[in-house]
Amino acid sequence: MKYFTDMGLKPELLDALRRMNFVAPTEVQEQVIPIALTGKDIIVRAKTGTGKTAAFLIPIVQKIVSGSDPCALIVVPTRELALQIADVASKLINKRESVTVVYGAASINVQMDNLDRHPEIVVGTPGRILDLVERGALRLEHIKFLVLDEGDTMLDMGFIDDIERIISKTPSTRQTMLFSATMPERIIEVAKKNMKEFEYMKIGNEEQLVAVGVKHYYTECEKFMKFATLLAYLDKYNPTKAIVFAHTKYAADEIHEALNRQGIESVIIHGNITQAKREGAIKAFKRGARLLIATNIAARGLDIQGVSDIINFDLPDDPVIYLHRVGRSARMNANGRAFSLITANQHDMIRDIEDINNIKIEKIDIDATKFKYAKIFSRDRRTNARGFGSERNGRRGEQGGHGEHGEHRGFRNRPHRGYDPDRHNSYRRYSGRR
Repeated sequence: MKYFTDMGLKPELLDALRRMNFVAPTEVQEQVIPIALTGKDIIVRAKTGTGKTAAFLIPIVQKIVSGSDPCALIVVPTRELALQIADVASKLINKRESVTVVYGAASINVQMDNLDRHPEIVVGTPGRILDLVERGALRLEHIKFLVLDEGDTMLDMGFIDDIERIISKTPSTRQTMLFSATMPERIIEVAKKNMKEFEYMKIGNEEQLVAVGVKHYYTECEKFMKFATLLAYLDKYNPTKAIVFAHTKYAADEIHEALNRQGIESVIIHGNITQAKREGAIKAFKRGARLLIATNIAARGLDIQGVSDIINFDLPDDPVIYLHRVGRSARMNANGRAFSLITANQHDMIRDIEDINNIKIEKIDIDATKFKYAKIFSRDRRTNARGFGSERNGRRGEQGGHGEHGEHRGFRNRPHRGYDPDRHNSYRRYSGRR
């Protein structure tokens, strides 16, 4: 099928697709939508940035039935992804009040009031969904469509037990759709246990986890020259829109402030920033801001078109996190660059990333001489002599923080159990390199 008009969709849905400039389906949409419209359970392995959100929303909106309880429940790992899916769903259904988004660290009373308006679609994170179910504010007895998006991410974040509890509260007659970039064995086990004769769909090259449009590069420099090297990269390649990833919230703050002192405007998101400010930063980035400074909170779920460069100011400890970070670029078959700054002792990490993600990372030389006097001047005496907060001397709050979306790996990268603001009284485990 070359066009959405060939899929037998109702006229009002086609009108919504035209308003959103959706004309021809992507590969994942072309393969998934016809099967989903039959009502069959499906598992879809597809890379990030391939258009999977519309692949499950279009069949839901086509078949949705109004009632006193929600008809569709979409479970996602992060609030950013929940907000983005809810926005697309509202445009497709053309009634904003028909879609409600629920997540932690936001007013539960407001969300309960929104549920009282009887939305057809609820999008949310596992902890808040269960909280609302236990309060009797969210009823799942009449769910006809259950979507589990980014299944591997929810597994990494320790949400699988919550997922199974949510599934157990929905009727067995529901249609279940699971989407994931990778398919760990635990995900398959959950699917086999809770799905009816599902169809397993592998979209794209199974060995190519990262979008083929991304070119991967790294350069080696001394730690005290990392900021100068970042400036040199920005000067040489002039990215149209880039996300700069830091290892900790404190480091992200340092980079953000240092760029501003250089006259380079940027926006920032991390776990210590309020939800309203995070949403404002994402909107500003979508509307024209050139640089977004972030921790791993932005590695999952952000769907922003036109991101040309992913810059790993700090290389991630886990090669899978590299996959998630890079997935923010080269979306919808576009091209992009991934650039990592490493120190002399991190070559093994580059090789691990290459092996696990089946990619080749090319070494390039970046001459930072022009910017050698540009430093990150820390406000905290406990950082190292060069002014950049080191892992060893970082603030105590970075060692055992709440672990927002896996962005902290603990003191000297030791895995730890962090407080989950999305689900009170529950904890999740993060794995890191040992």
